[in-house]
Amino acid sequence: MSDNAADQLVVRLADLPTRKPYRIDIRGDRNSCAAVAHTLDLLDLRKLSFHGTLKAKGKSAWGLEATLGATVVQACSVTLAPVTTRIDTDVQRLFTSDWQEPESGEEVEMPEDDTVEPLHAEIDLMAIVSESLGLALPDYPRAEGAELEISTFAAPDVTPMGDDDVKPFAGLADLKAKLEDPDAK
Repeated sequence: MSDNAADQLVVRLADLPTRKPYRIDIRGDRNSCAAVAHTLDLLDLRKLSFHGTLKAKGKSAWGLEATLGATVVQACSVTLAPVTTRIDTDVQRLFTSDWQEPESGEEVEMPEDDTVEPLHAEIDLMAIVSESLGLALPDYPRAEGAELEISTFAAPDVTPMGDDDVKPFAGLADLKAKLEDPDAK
């Protein structure tokens, strides 16, 4: 087995060497970029690279350390114009057999270490790429100069509510000042 995973997007752990790191070098082609763009609802995914290593960590865990790079095009959250963003982020995962799956229906607290995942026979590297890219995307991309205009609506003869009207504690500072100084108006 080669120690370069350029073409292997799903890695079977039983086939990997346990004494040396397994190199990962994924460069997105047109089809894989289109698939990830569709999954993440992007307008376009121009470049995609995922480089790193997968190493055995003892007898019951595997560690992934990689760098994800991508050039994505999203719709502006205000104008829907295309917004291009360059993303470069580090990705770390620890796949362990000690993973405890929470019971369904129970409320579960988020663990302190969100990089720990259950160990399976195979690791889908493209699933990790898609998940990591989705987490790194800007939530509300904005085109240059795009601003959200304020619009107020109300029925006839009704004063529209503004932002200050919605904030119930906004007037407390004025009330406190009046209580402290009764002569102030």
